Amino acid sequence: MSNGVGSSTRMTKFNFTGVFSSKKEFNPGFYNWNRVIMRYCDGASFTGDVEKVDPATNLHYRGARIFNVILEELLAKGLYKASSALLTGCSSGGLASILHCDKFRARLPSTSQVKCVPDAGYFVHCFYPQFILPEIKTPVYIIIFMCVFLVFLCDSTCKSADCKRIDTALKVQNILAPKKADRHGSSSACKLNISNCSPTQLKRLQDFIKTLWSGLGKSSFNSTSRGMFINSCYSHCQTGNQITWLGDTASKLDNKAIAEVVSDWFYERNTTQLIDHQHKLPQECGVLPIR
Repeated sequence: MSNGVGSSTRMTKFNFTGVFSSKKEFNPGFYNWNRVIMRYCDGASFTGDVEKVDPATNLHYRGARIFNVILEELLAKGLYKASSALLTGCSSGGLASILHCDKFRARLPSTSQVKCVPDAGYFVHCFYPQFILPEIKTPVYIIIFMCVFLVFLCDSTCKSADCKRIDTALKVQNILAPKKADRHGSSSACKLNISNCSPTQLKRLQDFIKTLWSGLGKSSFNSTSRGMFINSCYSHCQTGNQITWLGDTASKLDNKAIAEVVSDWFYERNTTQLIDHQHKLPQECGVLPIR
């Protein structure tokens, strides 16, 4: 809890930038929207619903209840009248926007335009969203950056509990392989700088990327309600980062920024499914991951 994720008493100030910005020049598609941040603290993408309290830590695993209560309050404050709504999140929050997408849609009027944009939350070895996504009825636009491929790049010693303990604010150098899967520190240099990775480590990364492509599957994106933007940035959570949301050249695909393709998709001007097949390895996009 000392890192500000596990307790609301330690949470740091949230920066409303990127998709959360209220300035038209920085967020032309959504600048004049009401914005609400559901701060993350349950450790399981708002899915926990356990009555028993952990006696050793006094932790309450009740993220699903937190999500429901916040949603109830927002509906009472006027969300029930919304003509449009977008559920988005990054990392564990991105996974949450997949898991709760249809639930969120169901609570709003049928006349409302409701869509979901999970950012860096498609973890193929944690909660297995590849099995959930095909069943989602609500329009979804998947955004994935190279760091998502790295988070769960671990061997058979990586237990399921490790993915629950992954800190959503980890920097890139800490997410190549969980410590439990790298007991001897063999990936330390690789995690700090991808140029230090051995041929074997790079091969594992490439194989994992292929697994992700397979997990996405074309069947999940066979309509205009589904879109994807998958580039090769070696960083994390870029919809909330002003530079990569609208400006950074290295993060663009077909010369289009994330802000452009998401706005076009949401307002049904155009649906794009862009994947960077040019780069076989992650690219430095010149920015630090947003925290």
